[in-house]
Amino acid sequence: MRPVVGALLLALVLGLPSPSGLSPAAAAPEQPVGVWPLDPEPEVVQGFSPPPHPYAPGHRGVDLAGRPGQPVLAALAGTVGFAGSIAGKPVVTVRHGGRRTTYEPVVASVSRGDEVATGDVLGRLVVTDSHCFPVACLHWGLIEGTGAEEEYADPLTLVGGGPVRLLPLWREEPVSVRVPWTPPMGRWRRPLDFLA
Repeated sequence: MRPVVGALLLALVLGLPSPSGLSPAAAAPEQPVGVWPLDPEPEVVQGFSPPPHPYAPGHRGVDLAGRPGQPVLAALAGTVGFAGSIAGKPVVTVRHGGRRTTYEPVVASVSRGDEVATGDVLGRLVVTDSHCFPVACLHWGLIEGTGAEEEYADPLTLVGGGPVRLLPLWREEPVSVRVPWTPPMGRWRRPLDFLA
């Protein structure tokens, strides 16, 4: 056991490459690229729970606590792809290259084809058709890809939330190594006698 631990500690101190072959910089998680669609930063009422296949039940976005009439902001810069009603529910969709964000129920103050910057007001949150009825909440979605390659993703990844990602043990600079404490052998007959 000690030779394995020693080899790992030596690899950390010497800054050897990671087992995956990636440099520490390449293995770093993505930085947030967007803003929250509600200000101030809202409470997440229900998180992302993708379906196992496209036609199965699931929660294809996140629900954010809000208040009626609250301005809804574009999480990323892009072009308004849709602003209107789907099955009676007011919806706004913004395209961002190979992905798009969706916001509902939102009465739009923008029109299809409008260019929006990150943080621009898209419309106002309403209670009608809210996932949290009778309370207002914004259902915020993220879809990556186009056509047959579309896939729902967790929109919280745009603002630094979403799934937990473990960071690598290695760093650009070596870290100080703490040697674990071992009991002095003179006081006990065997290494683990002090636990008895």
